[in-house]
Amino acid sequence: MAQSPGLAPSIGPGGFDWNAIPRMLVRGEYALGVGVLALVIMLIVPIPAVLLDFLLAISITLSVLILMTSLLIKKPLEFSAFPAVLLMATLLRLALNIATTRLILANGHEGERAAGDIIATFGHFVMQGNFVIGVVVFAILVIVNFVVITKGSGRIAEVAARFTLDAMPGKQMAIDADLSAGLIDETEARARRKELEGESNFYGAMDGSSKFVRGDAVAGLLITFINVIGGMVIGVAQEGLPFSEAANVYTTLTVGDGLVSQIPALIVSIAAGLLVSKAGVDGAADKAIGVQLFTNPRSLSMVGGAALVAGLLPGMPMIPFFALAGGAGYWAWRGFKLQQAKDDEAEREQIRKDFKPAAGEPPISESLAVDELKIELGFGLLGFINETQGRKLTDQVKAVRRQLAAEFGFVAPQVRIIDNLELPSEEYRILVKEVVAGRGALRPQLHLAMDATGRAPPLSGERVSEPVFGLPAVWIDDALKEEAAVSGYTLVDAATVLTTHFTEIVKENMAELLSYASVKGLVDELPKPQRALVDDITPGHITVSGIQRVLQNLLRERVSVRDFSTILEAVAEASSSSTDLLAVTEYVRARLARQLCNANVDGSGALPVVALSPEWEETFAEALIGSGADRQLALEPSRLHAFVADLRSAFEQAAQRGDAPVLLTSATVRPYVRTLVERFRPQTTVMSQNEIHPRARLRSAGTV
Repeated sequence: MAQSPGLAPSIGPGGFDWNAIPRMLVRGEYALGVGVLALVIMLIVPIPAVLLDFLLAISITLSVLILMTSLLIKKPLEFSAFPAVLLMATLLRLALNIATTRLILANGHEGERAAGDIIATFGHFVMQGNFVIGVVVFAILVIVNFVVITKGSGRIAEVAARFTLDAMPGKQMAIDADLSAGLIDETEARARRKELEGESNFYGAMDGSSKFVRGDAVAGLLITFINVIGGMVIGVAQEGLPFSEAANVYTTLTVGDGLVSQIPALIVSIAAGLLVSKAGVDGAADKAIGVQLFTNPRSLSMVGGAALVAGLLPGMPMIPFFALAGGAGYWAWRGFKLQQAKDDEAEREQIRKDFKPAAGEPPISESLAVDELKIELGFGLLGFINETQGRKLTDQVKAVRRQLAAEFGFVAPQVRIIDNLELPSEEYRILVKEVVAGRGALRPQLHLAMDATGRAPPLSGERVSEPVFGLPAVWIDDALKEEAAVSGYTLVDAATVLTTHFTEIVKENMAELLSYASVKGLVDELPKPQRALVDDITPGHITVSGIQRVLQNLLRERVSVRDFSTILEAVAEASSSSTDLLAVTEYVRARLARQLCNANVDGSGALPVVALSPEWEETFAEALIGSGADRQLALEPSRLHAFVADLRSAFEQAAQRGDAPVLLTSATVRPYVRTLVERFRPQTTVMSQNEIHPRARLRSAGTV
């Protein structure tokens, strides 16, 4: 393929492509490297006057660019490259100083244009034909730059660097605290840490780079002194010029050179001072200064008054002071008008906030909402939720919900605690789905004393039945607390009595309180492998509501469902061969054998059991009628009363020996026996032989 002549590669000796040089210079890193190398070369190689004028113009323009950038940025970190730019600008001025010194000393005898037009123009314009004026102006510029601006900005940078470094650990801890509290995410935390690190590095670099400006000012003084002395020596001794002419020419050139270098240095120093003094000010410098300096009408009115008084003093020029007084007064008047408008708007906004329109009739749908758990307190019990008493009841209710979640894997619904003026002063009610599930009376200033033997303690006080289990108890005051504790009685404050009652009611109603939404949330939050298992079995083998029914069956007998993964695996296995949820529940219980046995062992690690006799096993098996989900127990009333009597007798004998056994039956009749037992002994655990773990150690506590 033919190649365009304009694109033909230029291959030099050794195969080097010369067209690659422009492409390399276009890239930033190569251009910067060539520029720094050129500055170093300028320190050694002589530069013609025409090129020197061009470079001096670049120096002046660059300094103005740096100043404008410093004025317009909103935060100092937006110009984080300033220390490097300052070093480059200082190196450029020093290189130009050396280049101009070489031209002044070598060609100064040729006239005032020996070092270029810019230096000659600066010398004539500032000196106005008198080199003494030029020297004084140059000295003043150096003093202003070196003593005032450079020293002040260097001190600010030094203090800022020190305080930024000292504050860094605290700021890092604040970022970590916000991240832990969830106020920010990991991306924002990383950005804040990077900004904090950049701020520390910036002020540290500014502290060091301020020394560049100071050194530049000192170098400018020395170079000026050398130029004047050396130029006069060369002009008089070597070039044969008269002393006055040599002094005039070389002084003009030297002062012009000094001004050309010091004015950009002064501009860059001002930029550095603006940059380091901008800390804590948001926005560009014009807006920040304007807002903070010229928007206070009181200050402007006082300035206008002071200018007016100064203009009236004898000998003072009236026009400038009166003009300033008029301008300050006008802006003060405008400021007062704007401030009054803001105050009026704020007052109207407050009126709009305070104004509450008449409440309309609430929608009927609000009447359909049902509180799943509610505690109603009489007026005398409202101190339980008073902030001055540490919100004791609310804290205990939260602890109950956490305890139930840890013990049973059941997250209780939110509890609503309200006052009910229809209740007697010291009574309370606990409602489950708007139905009263328990109630009682408390004495907020007293303690309830109970005896573990089930008898009422022989203490003076109000004798009552404990509202949770109906045990006899006594309300006693603080004076009897020590005596009751020494006697071994159990002491409970009123809030704890209410919390214990609430806990037992929630445990009794966990199955009813486990909603479809709660189960759906548990399923949705499963890890991916277990979620895949749920997707495999739903809705083909069992629905989510079916899983809910299984969990409710377990919670009804106070079986923990925390091991949700094992329960799901058992449901998947059982539902593949049976649609009877009762049979699925029994299969799940068998898979939870280790958990069930461990929950009912005694202090020695053995599982005390009261076995159902073969006669009763046969009786229950023969009383089962129907099949599948329609299967039910049809036991004669006389046989039912006999079973209840035998069961009570067996468990009372075990209780006298200090045992709390479980009732052990066959797997076939277990759910039906449990249905009977829970009516008169709900606390009794009924287990089947399939639910006994192989490693469980059994201990016989009797037979029914």
